[in-house]
Formats: sequence, structure tokens, C-alpha cells
Amino acid sequence: MERHLITIGGGELRQKETLGIDAYVATLAYRHAKGNRPVAIFVPTASHDSKPYFNTFRKTYTTLFDIKADLVLTVRGGEMDEQKLKDKLFNCDLIYIGGGDTCFMLEEWRRTGLDKLIRQAYHQGIPVAGLSAGAICWFDLMYTDSALDGEMGEYHVRKGLHLLRGMMSPHYNRRPEFDEVVLQDGAPAIALEDNCAIHYRDEKPVAVVSTGGKAYRLTLREDGTLLKEEITMGGDAV
Repeated sequence: MERHLITIGGGELRQKETLGIDAYVATLAYRHAKGNRPVAIFVPTASHDSKPYFNTFRKTYTTLFDIKADLVLTVRGGEMDEQKLKDKLFNCDLIYIGGGDTCFMLEEWRRTGLDKLIRQAYHQGIPVAGLSAGAICWFDLMYTDSALDGEMGEYHVRKGLHLLRGMMSPHYNRRPEFDEVVLQDGAPAIALEDNCAIHYRDEKPVAVVSTGGKAYRLTLREDGTLLKEEITMGGDAV
């Protein structure tokens, strides 16, 4: 069973900056639904279960793509038991993880078991898409401005969920210092600008989808200098 993960470097969903990427993601949901109306589950944990964020998601995916939108809530009185989470996550055609506070999101997922449930759904073939925090969390290492104390500040490297190898930075068009981070850390890295996404199939990149941004692969040469290569594979892998 094929596994699909779309990592989106950033962009404003409300302003339709990622609309072409969203259309690509919607195609995966329709393919999974096999002729039925697709159902998408929005996971707003990183935004502390922001309802306005969900409304923005629904306006895009329901109004424009006719995908039924629902969400899972675990924060601020929005507790769901494990069976309710399973019922939603294992019976949908797309899981979309929003941006925000990455470290808070991962701590909340571990507390509720949501990390394991999303991973199980992914391994069952349900497409997973994530923007910013929802994208970097899948890598071994994440370049994030989120901290465990709930504060947002300087960008730094933290451990992710180890589904994808290496390190990842979102918003690369606004984070040029990431080059120095890779030089110091030595880990191979993916850098995604806003409005750009990579589609991974079975944990291997198969397409770059862009509405203006670019994707880069950063590695260290043997002489200690940085090799930066733009990733340009076509966006027709669905």
C-alpha cells in the first residue's frame, strides 16, 4: 500500500498562496476516496486548536474542492478519547496538519497518542499533508522557533519524529542562516521556501509542487563546504 506525505514549507492558506499545492493535495484525497466524496481531517494542534484556522481550511478544501472537512481537537477542553480519534483518522481520505508551535504540538501528540494514530493512518495509505510545523515534524531534525516552554523565539534545531531522514527547515526564503546551521550540524537537509512542497511516496521524494517557492537539498562536501542543489522534479506524480 502506497504511503503519501506532502511537506509544505509555508504560505498563507487564508490568502490562497498555496492554492496550487492544495489542489495537488486534493487530488490525492480524491484518489484515496475511490469515487466517493473525500473527507479531510484537519489537525490544528500546533495552533492550539484554533477554530478560525480550521474555518480557513474548510473554506479552501470544502468550498473550492468539495472535500468534506472535519477536525480533531485535544487542547483547551476539546479532548477526544482514543476511539473517537481513531474513528476520524482511520476513516478519512486526507489528514492535514496545520502550522504553529511545533514543540507544543509534538508534546500534545505524545500525551494523547495522536502521533502514533496519525502514523498508523499514514501506513494504512491515508495521505498526510502538513504545512510548516506539520511538515518539519516528520524529519529526524527540525529547524524551529518553537520551544518546550511554549515560547516562540530564536530558531534552533530539535528532534522530530524520524519518519524522514535528515533535517528540514520551513520558510527558507526567510531563514538564510539555515545554511550555517547545516554547516555546523553536518546532517543532510531539505530547505523549503514558502509556497513550495515536496511530495514523498513511501518516504522517497517524487515531486516538487510550487506556487512560487523553491526546494533545496543541502549537503556537506568532503572539504567541509556546503553543496546546495535545487530540487526540480516534476509535480505530476499523482
